[in-house]
Amino acid sequence: MEETWTTVIKPKDKLLHVDFKEIWQYRDLWSMFVRRDIVTQYKQTILGPLWYFIQPALTTIMYMVVFGGIAKISTDGLPQPLFYLAGIVCWQYFSDCLNKTSSTFIANQHIFGKVYFPRLVVPLATVSSNLLRMGIQFLLFVAVYLYYLVMGVQVRPTVYVLLLPLLILMLAGLALGFGILISSMTTKYRDLTFLFSFIVQLWMYATPVIYPLSTISPDKQWIMALNPVTSIIEAFKYGTMGVATFSWGHLAYSFGFMVAILGIGIIVFNKVQRSFMDTV
Repeated sequence: MEETWTTVIKPKDKLLHVDFKEIWQYRDLWSMFVRRDIVTQYKQTILGPLWYFIQPALTTIMYMVVFGGIAKISTDGLPQPLFYLAGIVCWQYFSDCLNKTSSTFIANQHIFGKVYFPRLVVPLATVSSNLLRMGIQFLLFVAVYLYYLVMGVQVRPTVYVLLLPLLILMLAGLALGFGILISSMTTKYRDLTFLFSFIVQLWMYATPVIYPLSTISPDKQWIMALNPVTSIIEAFKYGTMGVATFSWGHLAYSFGFMVAILGIGIIVFNKVQRSFMDTV
């Protein structure tokens, strides 16, 4: 009898090729990786998922003491907890996705070397699991937001709050693009892992998380706007609180940057995954 194969594994002929049909077929594995990331992160801890609230709350308090109290950095007239939480929610999601996807090959080499599945499933699962964490932290932001509304503080959302799904998509796309690009490079050059973790820490200070973009002189704001995360966080603050420096041009640049870095990341990722087990 003639044998028939249900699955045929062959190298991709195009480096920019992403087989969405194949990724969908492995959606159960995707969800398993998501559960793994969520469960193992705070496994054997006393407070468990409460750390999702505790971490941003403690970070906000630290920012209030250091940057708001000692450094006297402006918050555009917004209450300090609200201003810092808005930046923390966005930046924490971006940096967590970036740091975890940048170690995709190294952290999962024991799995990649034993069984075949679309490698992009792992970084996509990382982006998805961190989305849950961002959602929980966003609830904390909403709770603080409602508190200040009850207290009579003039903070009002604008129509641009409808851009929130797009802003999250852009943060995820940027983190995924940079992450898989760095992950592909660190399979051969491990020093980049340490260098990149340092760069991410500095990157936050080049992003309006602890200060508003309005504190930068207008003739130099375009330099800050070269950072694709800048316009996303400013748009988030403007949409939710009505106070920030919003620009459609800067947001369009960030979207174009996301598409470009995601394309470059996929090309390099597809090229490296063919032989990364020989170098890891």
